[in-house]
This record gives sequence, structure tokens and C-alpha cells, in this order.
Amino acid sequence: MSDTSDTSDTSDLADHPSAVRPSAVRQLRLVVTAEDWAAAVAFYRDALGLPELGAFSDPDGRVVILDAGRATLELTDPAHAAYVDRVEGVHRPGAGPAGPAGPVVAGAGSEVAPGARVRVAFEVTDAVGATRRLEAAGARVVAEPVRTPWGSLNARLDAPAALEVTLFEELGGPDVPEPPGS
Repeated sequence: MSDTSDTSDTSDLADHPSAVRPSAVRQLRLVVTAEDWAAAVAFYRDALGLPELGAFSDPDGRVVILDAGRATLELTDPAHAAYVDRVEGVHRPGAGPAGPAGPVVAGAGSEVAPGARVRVAFEVTDAVGATRRLEAAGARVVAEPVRTPWGSLNARLDAPAALEVTLFEELGGPDVPEPPGS
């Protein structure tokens, strides 16, 4: 996920009206148009293991709704997005040098697929195992699992339906020992 330790720009959010009342939003649904619908269903439902909530078909097309657990919307500015790319070992075509946040922390430094603009992050219980399973199902591993400064194990993949996918495993905080084999 993201490092939320710096609240300097958000300290006034505690006084925001939404901080004291329940959200009017009941569900976040990310709708993705997949050119190869069957491959996307096989990847996200069968390989990643998202349970199917419903499937509908008619002469105008097909849709499947998959349960991705609890959803959050993470809004980031371009500088923080570039920082997360560097932490996860990802190079975005046309991106400049490492910048003020420092160099790539770890990872292979692979490029993400051109045109990928939405990154979907899935919390998993085994980032290494899930990375291998999704790679076998057709994802391209952009960056192998790497321990982040905020205490998670993250991997980046290019997945069906032109999505960038981050798999993250919460390790319990920044002071947790390195995962085996790192």
C-alpha cells in the first residue's frame, strides 16, 4: 500500500465533515473493459482467486462481477506514484531520473507496458506465491516481490485487460525481518 506516515498535507482532514459521518458510498466497483474477456476472467477469477458474484450474458455482450474484498481508493500525486514505482523496481517509459526521493530501492527495474495507466493493488497472504501463480497464468512480472519501507512485500505485474497489478502482503510493520530468500 502507501506510506501514510507523512500527514503534513492532510492534517486538516480530521475536521472534514466526512470524518465524522458515515460514507454515502456503499461500494467501489472498478469496471474494466477487456478486449480478451475470457482471458481476463480466467486470470482474475481462476488464477488470482476472486470469487464470482454474478455473470450476465446477452447478445450485446458479457460481464462478470468478481468480489475483490474490501475496496479503498488511494489517491496519489505524480511524485508519490513515481516513488512507489522506484520502491517496487519499476521504470515507466519517459520517466526521468530517480528524483528527490532517491534511487530505485530494489527490484529488476523492468518497464511497465505502454498504455498502462491504472494500477490495481491486491492484498494477498503470500506475495511470492501469488506472483508465481499469476505469472503462470499469463501475467508478465515487471518487478519481483520486494520489501517496502512501509512494511509490505510488493510485486508488480502487467496483467490481462491492460492493468498494472501490485500484489502486496502486509508484513506487520517496517521492523519485520526480511522475507526468506531476500
